[in-house]
Amino acid sequence: MKRLTPWRRLAIGGTAALIVWAVGIVGYMTIEGFSFLEAVYQTITAVTTAGFGEINPLGSAGRIFTIVIIILGVIVILYVLTAVMQIAVEGELENVLGVRRMKGKIEALHDHYILCGFGRVGEEIVRDFIARDVPFVIVDSNPEAIERARKHDYLLLEGDATSDAVLIEAGIQRAYCLLAASDSDSGNTYIVLTAKALNPRLFVVARVGQPASTTPMLRAGADRVISPYSIGGRRMALSALQPLMVDFIDTLATGRHGEQILAELEASKESGLAGMTIEGCFQSCPGATVLALQKSSGAIQVGPRGATVLELGDRLIVLGDEAELECLRPPSLAEPAEQATPERT
Repeated sequence: MKRLTPWRRLAIGGTAALIVWAVGIVGYMTIEGFSFLEAVYQTITAVTTAGFGEINPLGSAGRIFTIVIIILGVIVILYVLTAVMQIAVEGELENVLGVRRMKGKIEALHDHYILCGFGRVGEEIVRDFIARDVPFVIVDSNPEAIERARKHDYLLLEGDATSDAVLIEAGIQRAYCLLAASDSDSGNTYIVLTAKALNPRLFVVARVGQPASTTPMLRAGADRVISPYSIGGRRMALSALQPLMVDFIDTLATGRHGEQILAELEASKESGLAGMTIEGCFQSCPGATVLALQKSSGAIQVGPRGATVLELGDRLIVLGDEAELECLRPPSLAEPAEQATPERT
């Protein structure tokens, strides 16, 4: 048998109370000949057991009827009170357990992304994160944004992203990247300052609305500063002037499993790519194409030569099959487990 919800029980109790009152009013008017007002008064005093006495002396039939009304009234009142208590207790318990489950999931995250601000830009970011299976947690204090995040069951922390305590709870020491995507440039600047103070190694991407805010944002510690309006304008112009170029870039940027994807590889101690030539790194991936090389100094080379020797901290942008790039490792490494894996882009 299906269990009744507390709200359903409350509705049933309310309906039963109305029925008891209606029966009582009709009964007193029929049995004792009371007026409507007298019948209402007598019914209420009987149902609530207020005990103000009888309006007019009752006959035997009227007293038996009153006993029945009192018993039914007490039962209905107890049923309604039980439903109300159940709603209060279960609702509070559900909130407590829900918060604990959410905190447990956030505490289990590592190398995740912290999204500060779940507005229109934040929604687009989340959509791409989900498509790429990237772990993330949203931090926002706006009630409307919180409701939307809860509706989709995203990992969420309610609070001010400029607060040390909130960012620590979001796992900023274990995070890979933070995105300051609120609608306020000053707010994003404070978020960047707070984040970098808590984790100087954190990669931070910040949104700006006004071009003048770019320099302060970079001074605050942002690694990348993005202007949605500027990017949107450039993209619209490019779509009008070179639509095929836009389609090509979209194809590169949105590759999925089983397709060619863009990946970013770093010549780190763990990958073992430092000291090797680009051509030597990709002997096991003949289908991969190296599009660009970013030197540790920040300089970018488009279409680098295969004979270029990689230095520690250099990064490669590679186009290739995801399976090949996942299995990429320097030929000099004997252990198959030690491999360079594509970084998130």
